[in-house]
Order: sequence, then structure tokens, then C-alpha cells
Amino acid sequence: MMPPLIEVRGLRYCYEDGTRALNGVDFRLERGETVALFGANGSGKTTFVLHLNGLLAGEGIVEVCGLPVNPQNIPEIRRKIGLVFQDSESQLFMPTVLEDVAFGPLNSGMSRQDAVERAQAALQTVGMSAAAAKAPYHLSAGEKKRVAIAGILAMDPEILVLDEPTTSLDPPGQGALAELLVRLPQPKILATHDVPFARALCDRAVFFQQGVIAAEGPVEDIVIRFGWELALERSKLRR
Repeated sequence: MMPPLIEVRGLRYCYEDGTRALNGVDFRLERGETVALFGANGSGKTTFVLHLNGLLAGEGIVEVCGLPVNPQNIPEIRRKIGLVFQDSESQLFMPTVLEDVAFGPLNSGMSRQDAVERAQAALQTVGMSAAAAKAPYHLSAGEKKRVAIAGILAMDPEILVLDEPTTSLDPPGQGALAELLVRLPQPKILATHDVPFARALCDRAVFFQQGVIAAEGPVEDIVIRFGWELALERSKLRR
């Protein structure tokens, strides 16, 4: 049997103010999977996601592609796992879209010509080639999300992790994003409250509750079991 792409065992994390965000999380991402992380705000989903590429470090074991997530392995792990944040603008800071998408490859030591070629290919993949010369702040929310994803794809990651990817997107934007993600070959983790979005993309779901995974299984089984909580959280996001 092939080892999992991500394996987490006994992960615990406490913030400086004393908030216990994770209380012993066990998780595996198998090859070819797309997994939804469900749960209320504050249940531990985002804290968990931030451990996968070393932005947070708690107690327990976190391994990505067989590598322990530790200071020595962080550069390699961040090449393997691409994290798309909830707020796309936090990942867009260069004067033009093309410069933004090329930033990662350039920063990793790639020549300017190779970085630009990599960025152009990533923009073509997400359908944003025509926006290469635009300033990111002139883009719509859906376009910003696509450019943020292009910036991750330009680094050629093995795994994609997206935190609340449909936040601020209208229904057409959500549909277009789902179509894009279906086409991308990488295994994915989606932290989301959006049940239809998860149904369209995910093989499996886990449900975070008070810092642990309370249940996991097929998406529809988790929706049936925790549907009222998911609907409540979704309604809060729309206010």
C-alpha cells in the first residue's frame, strides 16, 4: 500500500491566549483524494490547515509526502503543498498579475525567463491570461481567487489546500471555481462551509468539532449527520 500524502497523528495546538484550538487530530490524505473539512467557525479547521506547511507548529506528528513538518524540511514541504488563503488579496501584492504569479518561482531561484514562462502557463490554466498586465486590485473577487491559485500552481505543488475558497464569490463565481478545481490533477483539501461546493468536488469529508475530528466519511453521510450545523454556519457567513 502506498503511504498517504499527508498523515497527521495526535495534533494539539494552544494559542497564546490559552485557547485550545486542536485537541488531538488524526488525519490522512490519500493519493488522488479531494477531502472537505467541515465544522463551525472556531472548530479548528484553519488552525489545522496552517500546520500542514509549518505556519503553525503544535504537538504531535505532521508528515507531508513522507517528510516531517519541521524547520529543516519547511522549504521542501512548501514546494509540495500549495496553500490558498481565504482572503485572496493577502496573496496578491505585486503591481501586475503576471508579476504576482511569477513571484514565487523567482523567489525560489528560477531565472526570470523561466519564472515568467511558468507564470504564463499557470495563468492559462486558470483562464486569466488576458489579465496578465492588469493590477490585481482591478480584478473581481472571482478573478482574484483564480490569480491566487495561479500563483500556487506556478510553484508546481503536489497538493492543494484551500481555506474557505468560495468566500465572497457569487454563485457564477463559485461554479467557475468548482469547474477549475475539478480540472486540476492535484489532490486537494478544502476547508469550507459550502455544502454544494463540497458535493461537487470531494470524495470524503471530515467534521471538526471542538478541536477534534468528530466524524468522517462520504460527504453526503456527513451532511446528513451534521446538516443543521452546516446550514447554521453557512447562514452566518451570508449576514
